[in-house]
Amino acid sequence: MNSNKNTVEEDKIEDLENIEEIADVDENEEKHLSEEDVEALQQENAKLKEDYLRAYADLENTKRRCAQELEKNSKYAIASFAKDLLAVADNLHRALEAAGDEHIEQFKKGVELTESELMKVFNKFGITKMEIMGEVFNPSYHQVVQEVEDKTKPAGTIIAELQTGYMINDRILREAMVIVTK
Repeated sequence: MNSNKNTVEEDKIEDLENIEEIADVDENEEKHLSEEDVEALQQENAKLKEDYLRAYADLENTKRRCAQELEKNSKYAIASFAKDLLAVADNLHRALEAAGDEHIEQFKKGVELTESELMKVFNKFGITKMEIMGEVFNPSYHQVVQEVEDKTKPAGTIIAELQTGYMINDRILREAMVIVTK
């Protein structure tokens, strides 16, 4: 790809040189042209160079924007898939919380391993749990389900998380459902 870039740049330099050669009027022809004609040709040449450079800059900007858009699309393409997996993660977590009895210790260990593997897959694709306990409510990241009176903490402090919130890279995938103080 680097050789293609060099070839393109060499072609651009050659095009500019050709434009300059055409614009350069040799001395014999210059005698036949009036100064006004020469000045008009020089202005036209300068305008064509400027137009060429603007078009080239526009092309480069378009290429850069397209590359950014492709990167963004590939980075967030799995968001719908990931959002569907969140319910699986929630159910695994609920199963772990419900499995407090020692008679089902093997079941609990299996569910823990499954949840651990799921979290590894999430991390691989940039999906992370929000750590929100004790933070102040933020409507961009949290959904209040209930308010509880608590004079020991400032109003709007998150005291319980009913459903975990998740981020995918730097975007919110799902808001956390929380209980806050009032």
